[in-house]
Amino acid sequence: MTLPEDFINYTKALTGNELWSIISRGLADEPPVSIRLNPFKCASGSPAESLSDGKVGWCDSGYYLNSRPNFTFDPLLHAGLYYVQEASSMFLDRVMRQYASDGPLTMLDLCAAPGGKSTVARAALPEGSLLVSNEPMRTRAQILAENMQKFGHEDVIVTNNYPRDFGKSRLMFDVILTDVPCSGEGMFRKDDMAISEWSVQNVEKCWRLQREIVSDVWQCLKPGGLLIYSTCTFNTKEDEENIRYITEELGAELLPVDIDDSWKITGSLLSGFDKPVYRFLPGLTRGEGIFMAVMRKNGERDANDTPRKDKKAKKDKQRNSKKETASCNRDWIKDPDRFDFVTSDNITAAIPKAWRDVYDAAAKSLKILSAGITIGESKGKDIIPAQALALSRALNKDTFAQAELNYAQAMSFLRKEAVTLPADTPRGYVLVEFNGVPLGFEKNIGNRANNLYPAEWKVKSSHVPDEYNEIIRTK
Repeated sequence: MTLPEDFINYTKALTGNELWSIISRGLADEPPVSIRLNPFKCASGSPAESLSDGKVGWCDSGYYLNSRPNFTFDPLLHAGLYYVQEASSMFLDRVMRQYASDGPLTMLDLCAAPGGKSTVARAALPEGSLLVSNEPMRTRAQILAENMQKFGHEDVIVTNNYPRDFGKSRLMFDVILTDVPCSGEGMFRKDDMAISEWSVQNVEKCWRLQREIVSDVWQCLKPGGLLIYSTCTFNTKEDEENIRYITEELGAELLPVDIDDSWKITGSLLSGFDKPVYRFLPGLTRGEGIFMAVMRKNGERDANDTPRKDKKAKKDKQRNSKKETASCNRDWIKDPDRFDFVTSDNITAAIPKAWRDVYDAAAKSLKILSAGITIGESKGKDIIPAQALALSRALNKDTFAQAELNYAQAMSFLRKEAVTLPADTPRGYVLVEFNGVPLGFEKNIGNRANNLYPAEWKVKSSHVPDEYNEIIRTK
């Protein structure tokens, strides 16, 4: 790895020779491999014994692996039972469980793609909370929507908007995570592109953009609400100096996070700034390079505060209610009385009643990619069940015929190839599973079955291993 000379000189001056020596050796090493289990689908799971290399100290559902398997060929990854995520990013779990445990809460993950921190947040939020997971870039937002649907929690809205759009939405949040675009210094050993794109000029561009992003959404944070600021870079311009700006100019109090000395998390590197911030450095901590700080907005929190509504809110809700449908196969999900069923452009979604007002407000001014549980698409008198339904924790499996696939069949299904179902499989929509875990739907028409797996999700590799290499144990 050849690092930019300007980066070396700046970072060495920041850290001192001894710490720089540790970082430079760490950047030359292979990055650790880690996964995080989905507690809603894999509560009692663990890595396969042959791969396990200990737990991530700051996240109970995080595990290190002793090598990097080919995750693409594991059906359980595609079913959402775990997420491949570098360990340092899982520190968000520690933050959430310390400061966002009283709920329900409404949270915004502003720059969320591909979804790692959003799935951490959704797992840590109190039950009944709502997560709005947003990504400004369209192609990345589609990946985010896919990963959040695989995660399978119904209390999520995925949006594709710029930060300033949330100021116009009139929505208010208890927690906002700003994992802002940065110069990427902490990802050098994972991403060669980050090295080639690094420059002093880009650092200058990034810290200014980061302040704009936080300023754009600051009005959407409730008084007393939490702002979690995160980057994957080392320099203090994008880290400590921006935190100082937020606390002094916008009005926020920095909060300490409980940590263990054995984790070797580094504090502030900015002279004269002795505040609680958390920096993960390769070679010192077991993960990639990230920076995180937690702040509380000045003012008293109102536990009963709800998204701001204008005088037309009631009329809007009445108008939206006309889109609801009674014939939407309510029994496809558990506890259907907990949901409103809303149809738009022939797509029916189950929206939890607890946050229907938030959905209605968001739908007026934000671009929503998914919300709640997408149930299916109406075609004539038929409703085609959605992939999101198959992967939802609220799926009522008993309302569908089910077919267990072996490993070769499961991979064929994920490649959107024809899969022959057992001869005694009833006609109609069939939930196909691997190791008892739902993968998606097929429509059995007798002489063949149509694979309903989304074309944009399919595994593109033409090679498939002959045998299943277990990555996690589900029992």
